[in-house]
Amino acid sequence: MDSLKLAALDEKDLEVISACAQDSVMKTGEIQYQAKGKRLVLPLNRFVWEREPRAKGQPAERRRSVLHFDRVTSVKSSGIDRSKPETVLSLLTIRFLPVETPSGKIELIFADKASLLIDVECIEAQLADIGGAWAAQAKPRHGV
Repeated sequence: MDSLKLAALDEKDLEVISACAQDSVMKTGEIQYQAKGKRLVLPLNRFVWEREPRAKGQPAERRRSVLHFDRVTSVKSSGIDRSKPETVLSLLTIRFLPVETPSGKIELIFADKASLLIDVECIEAQLADIGGAWAAQAKPRHGV
């Protein structure tokens, strides 16, 4: 399977990235905000939702990926303890909250009521796989 590489320049594009990044896991200590470069970088282990196992009993996959946002002016967190770098966050969704077009806020919502709120000049994001795949321990389940 080819590696995933997506870019988002508007709200619809960001919805696609959100769907592909859903259930990704990352450590708090790996999140980097580069204020000088106006970039937020999130290395993560992405659950590969777009690939169905070819054979019954074949495990689902995860891939090492990077999600980054450019043109970031500030980052605020809630429910994330940066003093515990090994804490694992599980990404549920990403959404755009327009303020004054094209600027706005991008909210990353994690399990256990954790979140990041990113102020952006405009939507400019990328999600790219950077490593090989491995068998996922379990397929994430969502209550309906």
